[in-house]
Amino acid sequence: MNRRFALPITALAVSGLVLAGCSGGSDDEPSDGGSGGAMAEGCEDYAAYGTHDGETVQVYSTIQEQEADDLVTSFAKFEECTGISVDYVGTQEFETQINVRVEAGDPPNLAIIPQPGLLQRLVEGGAVMAAPEAVEANVDEFWSESWKEYGTFDGTFYAAPLMASVKGWVWYSPTDFADNGYEVPTTWDEMMALTDEMSARSADNPQYRPWCIGFESGDATGWPGTDWIEDIVLRQSGAEVYDQWVAGEVKFSSDEIKQAFDTFGEIALNPDYVNGGFGGPESIISTSFNDGGLPILDGNCSMHHQASFYEAQWPEGTVVAEDGDVWAFLTPPMAEGDPAGVTGGGEFVAAFDSDPATVALQTFMSSDTWANERVSLGGVISANTGLDPANASSPIGQAAIEILQNPETVFKFDASDLMPAAVGAASFWTGITDWVNGTRDTDDVTSFIDSTWP
Repeated sequence: MNRRFALPITALAVSGLVLAGCSGGSDDEPSDGGSGGAMAEGCEDYAAYGTHDGETVQVYSTIQEQEADDLVTSFAKFEECTGISVDYVGTQEFETQINVRVEAGDPPNLAIIPQPGLLQRLVEGGAVMAAPEAVEANVDEFWSESWKEYGTFDGTFYAAPLMASVKGWVWYSPTDFADNGYEVPTTWDEMMALTDEMSARSADNPQYRPWCIGFESGDATGWPGTDWIEDIVLRQSGAEVYDQWVAGEVKFSSDEIKQAFDTFGEIALNPDYVNGGFGGPESIISTSFNDGGLPILDGNCSMHHQASFYEAQWPEGTVVAEDGDVWAFLTPPMAEGDPAGVTGGGEFVAAFDSDPATVALQTFMSSDTWANERVSLGGVISANTGLDPANASSPIGQAAIEILQNPETVFKFDASDLMPAAVGAASFWTGITDWVNGTRDTDDVTSFIDSTWP
């Protein structure tokens, strides 16, 4: 990768979670049970899942819009070959509604859960089934031990990883940078100096601001802000403090975490720096995360902090390339020579019953077959080691997959996803929303979040 802003893959090792690679393969373990007739010609790769004519499996998730359409498409061959109909339901209210449905005795067959903390809460409530042997066999073959641990509680394995992301990318327009003589920053201070330089453009375009940010995400509003804080904590205070923060040993009200809020505030709370195309800082919480970066395309902002999965949010026809419509650089380290740190996230597939059709789809979703099928449709990546990086839809995706698959890579899983759900999927989101909205200052919001730690 000939990109002056990209850290070499071998330089991405910072203390933390080692993503050890596993040997690849293509043979799935057989699913539990099956019914119906013989497997159709051309379905050899799906024979292990059996036939289940007339069965329907519901998959429940936060995934919506184009990404949801692609997810449904990724099941098409599986449906054709197994006779199973996949009923996909996506909602921004997932974090609340999955609990409502479980408590009402109406859970989905499968759920794609975006936070290990929420998964743990559902497991502790007794709703989630232990993963079947075929799923565990796939995870042992295609995922690192650490990824498996995120779906394991009290020694029992429940949920296989699905998609993954490398967070901390800053999306921008190569044309905008070239036309204005901007250089991709290599340190945080350089990025702030560039931000200040860009802000002068608002004199000619009142809508323009250097940054565009969107926090709105239904019941999960605020999570993009937590990603900012996590990237800054890792860069300012290092991996050891990051781990202690996740474990609750370093409080939100500690100097390290308050410093991260204040550092983010230099951007997010400055009306000269945000929110290009939408308004001032007060518009951040009403701007959806899906739309947050779109003003880059019409010249109303220049930079947008969002994960690799944001590639799926760009409108159809947008060219993601170093010389295309949009591109991205990793959020730089605080100082030259510091490890930038790599944060990331992932999703986990949990089952609420052990019906043969449910097990078949659950097993398929943990396989390298599904990973290659889904990633080839564009917009997402996976840490599945059986995935061919060439199937990613852009060089950004390919680079992110290589980061995830490299056995020497060490990265930090999204902190809020690892924290107790009462914090990571609740007070951290609402707190940072209040902070951006001006109803809580840094001292108040960090003390509030600490008060919710179970």
